[in-house]
Amino acid sequence: MKIHNKKFIYLISPNKIINNSFYNNLNLVLKSKKVKFFQLRIKKVSIKKKIVIANKILKICKKNNVKFIINDNPYLAIKVNAHGCHLGQKDMNIIKAKKILKNKIIGVTCHNSIKLAKNASKNGAKYIALGAFYKTKTKKVTHKADIKTLKKIKKSVNLPIVAIGGINDTNYKKLLLNKADFLAISNYIWNNKKYKPHQAIKKLL
Repeated sequence: MKIHNKKFIYLISPNKIINNSFYNNLNLVLKSKKVKFFQLRIKKVSIKKKIVIANKILKICKKNNVKFIINDNPYLAIKVNAHGCHLGQKDMNIIKAKKILKNKIIGVTCHNSIKLAKNASKNGAKYIALGAFYKTKTKKVTHKADIKTLKKIKKSVNLPIVAIGGINDTNYKKLLLNKADFLAISNYIWNNKKYKPHQAIKKLL
């Protein structure tokens, strides 16, 4: 059953990019034509190394018509000419980030809060991220969201909503049926014990 007819995946990088096989896998995954955004989210790596990695990823994203988003760092997003930047609540505030990024895409994590979502909307975010909806190993869960939260915020804010947290092939349809615009997925693609990345994405119909 098709419950959407567009690119509905917001793909997040693995926490570490160790070797060149990642770029090949990324290209195969993006060829599925299901990914709208790809976010580079790697910690504990020098800016110099991030720039090298980002430049390689940007080429692959452009080739597959995917928007390339940098996590946390508006300056890096400008440096590598990414399509935009994603900000957490503890990162730079959106008003300052807009001065750096001008018309580029800015997304904001709003956890499970209508107040944060309304603030992000008022300050010019292009999308908001809500979650975590399910248990996740990607990062420590301090805020939980559910379908009720999703529906409430959907009514309060006229912005695309990215659902995050533990999304996989068994639970993703429920979020789409309840009008999440995009699903942020990482672990299910990159650390799947059963499928290779390009096989894992095919399971999301």
